[in-house]
Amino acid sequence: MAKLNINGMIVTVEVEDDTPLLWVIREHVGLTGTKYGCGVAQCGACTVHIDGVATRSCVLPVSGVTEEQKIVTIEGLGAEKPHPVQEAWAELDVAQCGYCQPGMIMAASALLAQNPTPSDDQIRAEITNICRCGTYPRVLAGVRLAATRLPTNRG
Repeated sequence: MAKLNINGMIVTVEVEDDTPLLWVIREHVGLTGTKYGCGVAQCGACTVHIDGVATRSCVLPVSGVTEEQKIVTIEGLGAEKPHPVQEAWAELDVAQCGYCQPGMIMAASALLAQNPTPSDDQIRAEITNICRCGTYPRVLAGVRLAATRLPTNRG
């Protein structure tokens, strides 16, 4: 049994300790915005925040997360109002097929929380998610636009 803090709610799930967090989030909690892509932490479709850090949940066993740690999924990111990254993504039509975009948005929002004015090189270095549609130029533009909308960057 595991107790987790997901999107501000404590949930209890009956799973084996080695169950990947991704499957707990999707199959046991029912939050399907976090996607399965590769299963080896390479593509980033499964990215969530754990205590504000972008984390690939497909390889993290549920036993590696404590109840005190705050897990945020794409559903929790814009629960109260859209996050600036979500707004920028919609405005710029960043997504093409959209499958990888929840992970991209989670990676971008974690980056901006740590560095509200990243350079293009820093964005490329930190957001290593894979997009089969090749929307990388729009992702870069989306992160730049979102950065201008952060409360810390408004003059």
